[in-house]
Amino acid sequence: MRRYLRRIGLGMTVKILSAFLELLIPYVLEYIIDRLAPRGQAGPVAGWGLVMVGLAWAVRWGNIFANQSAVAVSRDCTRALRQDLFARTLTLSGGQADRFGLPSLISRMTSDSYNVQNFITSSQTVGVRAPIMLVGGVCVALTMDAALASVLCVLAPVMTAIVIFVSRKGVPLYDRVQQEVDRMTRVMRENAAGVRVIKALRKEAWEERRFQEVNRRLTRSDLTASTVMAIPAPAVQMFMNLGLILVVLVGARRVDSGAAEPGVILAFLIYFNLILHSAMSFNRIFLLLSKAAASADRIGEVLRTPEDQPVLPPAEERRENGALIEFDRVSFTHAGTRPEENADSFAGGRREKCLDGISFRLKRGETLGIIGHTGAGKSTLIRLLMRFYDADEGTVYVDGRDVRTYDKRALREKFGAAFQSDVIFAESIRDNISLGRPLTDEELLRAAEDAMAADFIAEKPGGWDCGADIKGANFSGGQKQRLCIARALAAQPEILILDDAASALDYQTDARLRQALRERYPGITTVIAAQRVSSIMAASLILVLENGRITGAGRHEELLERCPVYRDIYQSQMGDLA
Repeated sequence: MRRYLRRIGLGMTVKILSAFLELLIPYVLEYIIDRLAPRGQAGPVAGWGLVMVGLAWAVRWGNIFANQSAVAVSRDCTRALRQDLFARTLTLSGGQADRFGLPSLISRMTSDSYNVQNFITSSQTVGVRAPIMLVGGVCVALTMDAALASVLCVLAPVMTAIVIFVSRKGVPLYDRVQQEVDRMTRVMRENAAGVRVIKALRKEAWEERRFQEVNRRLTRSDLTASTVMAIPAPAVQMFMNLGLILVVLVGARRVDSGAAEPGVILAFLIYFNLILHSAMSFNRIFLLLSKAAASADRIGEVLRTPEDQPVLPPAEERRENGALIEFDRVSFTHAGTRPEENADSFAGGRREKCLDGISFRLKRGETLGIIGHTGAGKSTLIRLLMRFYDADEGTVYVDGRDVRTYDKRALREKFGAAFQSDVIFAESIRDNISLGRPLTDEELLRAAEDAMAADFIAEKPGGWDCGADIKGANFSGGQKQRLCIARALAAQPEILILDDAASALDYQTDARLRQALRERYPGITTVIAAQRVSSIMAASLILVLENGRITGAGRHEELLERCPVYRDIYQSQMGDLA
């Protein structure tokens, strides 16, 4: 909020002046009733009446200005906070993103930032006015009639203690509410993404019960927090109304005995009403503070997350073997996203490794094929190569340098990547392929032709300007994959990554794609992770992964001869060997 201190200071100054002017209005009223009215002179009464009107007008427009300033500050501050949070989310390592979880990151960006925004607004408006009206009202009341003001002095500490005690209980309760929001968001996201599977398997009722459970837990947590935080409002109102009764009784006796003037009692009742509303405003501020404190902690947890993939100092480069990509005894284990997933998987205190002792070399212009059953570690290997994660053991080299010595942006500029479940953004086809990069129409067209996407793009309404629906719902699976491959090719990358990126393509289109890569990108180094043998048969080096280990490495013909796992995969897909 430091960047908005001047605007905050101006708005709060106007708010403070308005509050002090508002405190003068009952005082002027008391003066008119007790000093001027008994004289029977209409002129002074009308003059001071105009003073009251002027004060009310100044208070009104001062509050309007201060409130507008507060809203503008909270809007801009929260916008900057969301931008910082989004930027930090993009720079989280793969392990950090896994630990937070996508639903939690989304709720921190949305509902948590909204809670913070509400508090920033209220703290500059109600949070400034309420204490001035409360303390100022008590002080003015003391100067008018100390006996009546003593009622306030007795009640104020009791009400303050109630509000503070309950507010301390509210922060952990609202933190629990936001955790339940995370769970509900996760279930909603899973159902939205898997709605076709749910319908196909007729699991609507089961998913409804699943959502009902997380919805019930959220409702119960919210009810508990709301119930606890609702305690101060009726308690404060009860004490204030009790005080109001006492003021009326004591004031009536003092007027009847001649110890106080009627105007003092009327002004005192107005002050008491202002103090009552200020006390209720305090309760509202503490309610918002409890929510905002829990939300701010969650947002701050992401913003304060330390960088766990620092750029290491440059080391001696490995140029002697001529490899563009090299894995040297690399091992990696996923940490898991929840505490129970971080527990040791074996009684011996060891978790199963996703990759174990991976070593290979790939020269510039060659093609690496990676094949294996689901969960063998194909995608994990690629994520380590692009430094989405850091290896637990061993070293990954690109162009003779440890990937940890690269600036991440410089490292990833070497890659063009297309993944099996890659994202199609709700933008035009042109924007989806260029993705904000300064690419010419000729470069985009060439990439689309090489990815076998140009023909269907031309047939779409609007062609290159055709907009994609959310998640590319208006494209088939094969069309989405071809758009993603075109995106990967468009900037002429040094290393092309195809992580099961052609799984939705028919065999003919897949073959044409591979032929186009060989003929038009002879200098590119390609890494292909695939389930199909046909996609990697022509690779310079094929790795056969099983349970995170290399069970075979070599060319297609070599593996057919000496790798039973590869031979079984080939026979299951291509038929018996000739």
